[in-house]
This record gives sequence, structure tokens and C-alpha cells, in this order.
Amino acid sequence: MVYLDHCAELSGGELALARLLPALEHAVEARVILAEDGPLVARLEEDGVATEVLPMAEAARGLRRNRVRLAHFPAASALHTAVYVGRLTRRLRCLRPDLVHTNSLKAGIYGSIAARLAGVPAVWHLHDRVSDDYLPRPAVTLVRALATHLPASVIANSHSTLATVDRPGLVAQVIAYPVLMPPGRSGLAKPEEEDAVLRVGMVGRLAPWKGQHVFLEAFARAFPEGGAEAVIVGAAMFGDAPYEDDLHAQVTRLGLDTRVQFTGFLSDVGVVLRSLDVLVHASVVPEPFGQVVVEGMAAGLPVVASHAGGPAEVITDGSDGLLVPPSDPDALAQALRELASDPSRRRALGVAARKRALDFAPELIGEQVLMLYRHVLGVLVGD
Repeated sequence: MVYLDHCAELSGGELALARLLPALEHAVEARVILAEDGPLVARLEEDGVATEVLPMAEAARGLRRNRVRLAHFPAASALHTAVYVGRLTRRLRCLRPDLVHTNSLKAGIYGSIAARLAGVPAVWHLHDRVSDDYLPRPAVTLVRALATHLPASVIANSHSTLATVDRPGLVAQVIAYPVLMPPGRSGLAKPEEEDAVLRVGMVGRLAPWKGQHVFLEAFARAFPEGGAEAVIVGAAMFGDAPYEDDLHAQVTRLGLDTRVQFTGFLSDVGVVLRSLDVLVHASVVPEPFGQVVVEGMAAGLPVVASHAGGPAEVITDGSDGLLVPPSDPDALAQALRELASDPSRRRALGVAARKRALDFAPELIGEQVLMLYRHVLGVLVGD
């Protein structure tokens, strides 16, 4: 099998791939082809995954989604993409894989074309919602059409994601992301200590749609007199550096300089999760899946998440987590106050959350992916 991705950063879809491939190693001989060098290369090679970089010109690889217009598509991007498709087609003909699995939206398009030219079936792994709150309307129309006609099948990370491309003729299956279970944890991720300061955290890349600004506003309203600390884990990526500056300015404006910690990017978020009492997910638009939500649940944390997209499919409100309306700092603040005042509730939610997270174990998700491969190929892969 050949796996394609245009990105080598450790973003959501790339982390999902890195967790999936070890779960498939008993049945799949995997080779990953990336369009750039980056941290993902080392991560995959550490796990023994054959990885190579087939560089794509920045004019094509770095094309921002808001610049995708059918009538005014950048000529340089189109030319470099066409050249890359030719190079990738030749590489696939040399490798002769049974199947091509594309792991990003850009890779889904150029990879499916190259796979078809090489005579190899392709699977799109859709990590993003194909809707006009993420892509320009012309790009939405194009991607939905291509998803129906280019790949042999589509994997969507949630029903919410699938609904944005679902149309007659689409062959697709919802398969969640695999999430590793931290060892030896149950109940609260952090042992309770009398008079300990409540630590509330948010984990994810810094981007306006992720809602760190909503979290900060809610935190200030929930704990105006102190008594709690906030931790924000993540770094700005893909041109979102100005948003990070805005967050720091917001912290100062809210008078939270001594109570908010920015950690930057961390390769092991488990260390931070174990130090928290509550995890928040505050996306202002529907999150396609929400890996960090399940990671927090696996760590035994009570999670408060936006009631939209993938997290609403993962969490049962009031049972194994709490759901609040997106972009509503008052509702989020109320949920935080309730959890802060009730340690037993936090513990009960954490225990139930950890049990729910078992549904996303890599071996279970890996078997679902293998079943889809078998269906596409019409043979038993690995037998």
C-alpha cells in the first residue's frame, strides 16, 4: 500500500496516519510518500514505516484553500501540480502497490489522478468538512464532484464530515481516528489534592476556528476572582501566526497574564493532560472529528466540547462529557463553574470518558480500515 500526504507537519490528519499504520503492520506493507520533508518523516521512521519525500513545488503544495477559484486558479499552481502528478504516476508504476490511500484533501486530488493513470485504485481519507465554512463555494462543488468520481472509496472521520460530501454515487464509510490509551489510568487524570488550584486546558493548533479566544473569554468569566489556571497547548500553523498574537493580547486585556500558560507545540500532550482537571474543546465551527477530545477522555478527563461535528458524535452529554453551544462563552463558563465546584462529578465523567475512549483503540480502527481495503480490492488483504 502507498499512503500519500502533501503535508509533513504533525497536524490532526498526519497524527492519525502515524497512529493508524502501526495497527496495520501485520497485514499491510506500507510506504508513505510525502510532498515535503518535516517532523512526520521522523515520526514514521521511528515506527519502522518506509517513508520517502517526493518534493512538490511550494506554489502547488502551499496553495491556500481560500485562493481556490475555478475561473482564476493560479497558473503556476496548476502547472506545478500537473508536473507533480506525472512524477508521482511514474513512482506508483515503479512501486506497483495494490492500493493508494490519500491522507489529505490536496493529496486526495493529485494522488487519485496519479493512481488512476498508474492503474491503481485509490481511497480518499477525508479529514476535513467539505463545506463553505472551510472552503470557497467553487472548491466545495469541485471537491464533492471529484470525491464521487475519482476514488474507489472515501473514508470520513465522522458522520458530520461525510454529510458534507454525501451524494448519489459516493462509496464511503465512516471510520474514526485511532487514539492511544495511556497506561494505568482511571478516573481523574490528575490526583486530587486538597486546596489544589484547578487547571483547565485546551489542546490544539492555534487557529481562529479552533476557538481559543472563546475559551479565554469563558475562563475569565468563570473564574474572575482567580482560583483556577488555564493552559493552552499548541502552535500556530498554516499562516495563523497573527491569531497567536491576538490571543496573547486578549490574555492581557482580560487581566489573565499570571493565570494563563502558553506551552507552544508539544510532541507528547499526555504530560499536560495528566496535569489537568478539565479539558476544553471550543471550536466555533463543527470539528471534523476532534482527536484531542478522545485523547482527553482516554486520560480520564472530564471534557467540555462544542456541541457540533465529530465531538457531538463522541460525547454523550452529561454521561461521559459535557457539550455546550459553539461560540458561547457564557455556556462554557457555566459548565466550567459547575465542574470546578463538584470534584465527584469530574471523577464520574472522567471514568465514563475513559471507558468510551476504548472504542477508538488503534487495533479496532485498524481492522475497520482493513475491511474497507478488502472491500475495494475484492480480496483478503494479507491472507
